[in-house]
Amino acid sequence: MKLTDFNYELPEKLIAQVPIKNRDESRLMVLNRKKQTIEHKIFKDIIDYLEPGDCLVRNNTKVLPARLYGKKETGANVEFLLLNRIEEDIWECIVRPGNKLHVGTKVIFGDGELNADILEVMPGGTRKVKFFYKGIFNEILDRIGLMPLPPYIHEDLKQNDRYQTVYAKYEGSAAAPTAGLHFTEELLKQLEEKGVVIANVTLHVGIGTFRPVKVENIEEHEMHSEHFYIKQEDVEKINNAKKNGKRVISVGTTSCRVLETISSPENGLVKVAEGDTSIFIYPGYKFKCIDGLITNFHLPESTLLMLVSALAGREYIMKAYHEAVEKEYRFFSFGDAMFIY
Repeated sequence: MKLTDFNYELPEKLIAQVPIKNRDESRLMVLNRKKQTIEHKIFKDIIDYLEPGDCLVRNNTKVLPARLYGKKETGANVEFLLLNRIEEDIWECIVRPGNKLHVGTKVIFGDGELNADILEVMPGGTRKVKFFYKGIFNEILDRIGLMPLPPYIHEDLKQNDRYQTVYAKYEGSAAAPTAGLHFTEELLKQLEEKGVVIANVTLHVGIGTFRPVKVENIEEHEMHSEHFYIKQEDVEKINNAKKNGKRVISVGTTSCRVLETISSPENGLVKVAEGDTSIFIYPGYKFKCIDGLITNFHLPESTLLMLVSALAGREYIMKAYHEAVEKEYRFFSFGDAMFIY
């Protein structure tokens, strides 16, 4: 398949720059794969499409406020983005301006409560950085760090928690699992009262999720890797749904990637696991575990658009996307949602 098969025209005004006031009042496009229909709803209407015994699987990763602005000893301004913790206080970071931040450079953040030394230039131009501080690192990040918003968002975020799901628990992501941003605690409670079972996976979203596909033959694309784990209690919830003939509904492409990585090709059952996944799902892929997907609207020519096309069919998805543009849905991280079932 060609990269251009996944292109569509998107007016810039449809890229959502700020979150909607109430999380569960974003719009919801509902796609029925069997009937090939397209319905237009509000996100809280998702409760009408989920049935008792269905298992809703969400990603409970938490986004680190990982964007830091500081100064070199010379007074020059610099920007760091924490990518992943290598060990203790040593992190891999994207730094700007890269050509000015050499090994041995010292950087001061905040009022000097956080300092950093550049230890090494890593492959791809990232830096190995050691941080020095007094107190608790994550508490300092909460005070002086900013959310690492995607490059297509140009507005400042007024409240950090709006780029965080209400059920975020384990810190480690460089980006939010955005399909989950639409859920409120009240909506989740209503779903449980209806008999919907809620299970968790944890996948720490890497910055590679924004990396564009640069090859025309998409099968040649090298997928980024992300760390995940799933606990026994959640495995049991998912497997019980499968065994009882109920549906497994993935909240977001990140949860989907975990489930499809760890499920059996024979029966779709999952197992306790921890590791890294670089699974690349595109049309032709045979889904083993999930029966439905709640997701946002994705960038043209992105691996995420390829994943939803694999689930619903490319032509059907592209038709839905064109309709979303016509009806002026809001796109990407702070945008509206889609439910494919």
